[in-house]
Amino acid sequence: MEDYAPSRYKILEKIGEGVHGCVFKALDLHRKCPVAIKKVALKNKFGNISLNTLREIKTLQLSKSEYIINIIDVFPDVIGLSLVLEYMPETLYGKLKNEVSPLSRQQVRKFSLMMLKGIEYLHKLDIIHRDIKPANLLISENEILKIADFGLARLYFPEDEGRLYSPQVSTRWYRAPEILWGSQKYGPPVDMWASGCVIAEMLRGVPLFAGTTDIEQLALVIRTLGTPRLTEWPELTSLPDYNKIRFPNAVGMHWDNLFPSCTYAAEINLVSNLVVYNPKNRLTAEEATKHEYFQR
Repeated sequence: MEDYAPSRYKILEKIGEGVHGCVFKALDLHRKCPVAIKKVALKNKFGNISLNTLREIKTLQLSKSEYIINIIDVFPDVIGLSLVLEYMPETLYGKLKNEVSPLSRQQVRKFSLMMLKGIEYLHKLDIIHRDIKPANLLISENEILKIADFGLARLYFPEDEGRLYSPQVSTRWYRAPEILWGSQKYGPPVDMWASGCVIAEMLRGVPLFAGTTDIEQLALVIRTLGTPRLTEWPELTSLPDYNKIRFPNAVGMHWDNLFPSCTYAAEINLVSNLVVYNPKNRLTAEEATKHEYFQR
């Protein structure tokens, strides 16, 4: 932590605001280049040290990957801490909203692979991101995609089967069904479901499941994928919220009908192997990066 930090950076403009803090574009006067400064609270609303802030800093400091946002500096300020990050001019969310120049199929494939390689890197460190979504996928001027916003990231302990994780994570549209049914025993497959939803959104131009409440979100998933079969996902009945609500039986939609503009079968095949009810049956990040979709 450098005590000269505040004078080193000249704040230019506010570029974002999220649950975990505000983000500003600034100029690094030493290196003569733009940076992003994320101001985060050091204490939560109860006056305790914020675990989210500590997790985010620790995860960023641990991660040395070309597909993970790079942390340059950390310094204290009035409300808590400022994280100095490399500046990325765009988000995948912004690109998806740009109707004038929609993503090309080549860009979709390139961004999908970069995202999956970033997730693979995190999972090898036993880190689950828990908030993979287009707004947290940043894109550089030369179209390198990097995963950002680690406020919900957690170390995962695969050997500790009794460990519980909060079900209050990830943005609703990208939230895995086990979390929607209240599971507190989940792992890296929640990121793989989210990544499948992101790839589907890039291919379709619109979100795959855009629910306005958790119940509607689950109803959309069931209507699209069909009612989950207990033979394929026996653990479903043991999830905390499984018996709280009954949904009408659904056959599900054919994947081809969900992606009318896709002519390459491998695109749909990748999504259909990530957006799978049973977490054990989803592709791992490593398997996904080796999918035939990326072999062209």
